[in-house]
Amino acid sequence: MIRTVLFDLDGTLVHFEFDDFLQAYLGAIGDRVSKLIDPQVFLAQLLASTKEMVRSLHPAKTNRDVFMGHFFPGLGRAADELMPIIDAFYDEDFPRLRDTLAVEPHPLARPLLAGLIERGYDVVIATNPVFPANAIEERMRWGGLDGLPYRHVTSYETSHFCKPNTEYYAEILETVDRAPHECLMVGNDTYEDLVAGDLGIITYLVEDYMLDRGPFRRDPNYRGRFEDLESFFSSEEFAGMAGV
Repeated sequence: MIRTVLFDLDGTLVHFEFDDFLQAYLGAIGDRVSKLIDPQVFLAQLLASTKEMVRSLHPAKTNRDVFMGHFFPGLGRAADELMPIIDAFYDEDFPRLRDTLAVEPHPLARPLLAGLIERGYDVVIATNPVFPANAIEERMRWGGLDGLPYRHVTSYETSHFCKPNTEYYAEILETVDRAPHECLMVGNDTYEDLVAGDLGIITYLVEDYMLDRGPFRRDPNYRGRFEDLESFFSSEEFAGMAGV
């Protein structure tokens, strides 16, 4: 019986090209720190520390702990020297990336999530937790998805694992107290999102901004465009899975 629906964020609920976002993000944060440190040195360490965070399977360390423990020693700088600048970037510069990307909320996204919540389903925003919570909340605002009573939103402050590790999904299951067969994962990445199926979670691939990870890809249980989700969640097949 499906009781919880997990949604990826970027490319699934909020529609934009992730590569464009990444380039805009890296350029903006590099500009912010440029008066204190060479942006190329900063960005190289940022990417290296992000990779370290994604690889980590340490259950006692949050993603933030892993990132910070690798990032500042790698730069040879103290956290209290750079963190005020980084915090200012997320408060002031990060929200402006929306204009650079010309993000438009999908008209069906918020009604879809609100409708599921009203019908009694738990909804989880299962975005890859490599960003702080305020950056994730900002991207949710870009999609008009803020302010709903979500069961859980993953972020690097609270998560201990990243996609595509199955431990990421196992931690969500533990947090929301659900078995795999009680959950459905909706995402656009054939590896990072559909790997949830390795645990027995039912998967739905959104094809609008699909990312296909080649030999690491998984096959979904269901697939379609975002606009097809409304009819899917209203279908007799889903009702049967949900025990309605």
